[in-house]
Amino acid sequence: MIQLIIIIISFILDGILTNFLPYMLNDLSLFTPLLTVTSIFLIYPFYKKNERKYYLTLLILGIIYDLFYTNLLFLNAIVFLLLGIVSSYIHKNFELSYLKLIIYIILIITIYELTTVIVIGIFNLVPLTPSKIIYKITHSLLLNIIYAELIYLVIKLIPIRYKKISIN
Repeated sequence: MIQLIIIIISFILDGILTNFLPYMLNDLSLFTPLLTVTSIFLIYPFYKKNERKYYLTLLILGIIYDLFYTNLLFLNAIVFLLLGIVSSYIHKNFELSYLKLIIYIILIITIYELTTVIVIGIFNLVPLTPSKIIYKITHSLLLNIIYAELIYLVIKLIPIRYKKISIN
């Protein structure tokens, strides 16, 4: 249940913040929201015992994200599944701490941005340059790292008995 609350809050905040924060190229903003992408990494521990459900959740979330925000059907569904595989690998093989979380979120956001850029480049939808790609990645890090740290803190403060209920 907790993981669904995190997903819903992230999804809604993505929509709200994109309406109020300037996020187009050359805007003076360091706050490009990718909160749903960040939440993909953060919710994995709730699905540790049932990875199939985790990947199904990501597939559905990706389709809904495509319908509401990108209009590129199945792009984010596939990218979210890729991020789920990376998140699963990180959680299984590395220890998570507040400091390491920053590195992992940078990795997740970079993978997301590069994957979408590659697909957009393959289909030649928008002309892209390396400077635009770096701009997109760097301007989406600050807000998402802050959000990830806050959500991670909240998850850590939740009593274990509620975590066990939501995991199963």
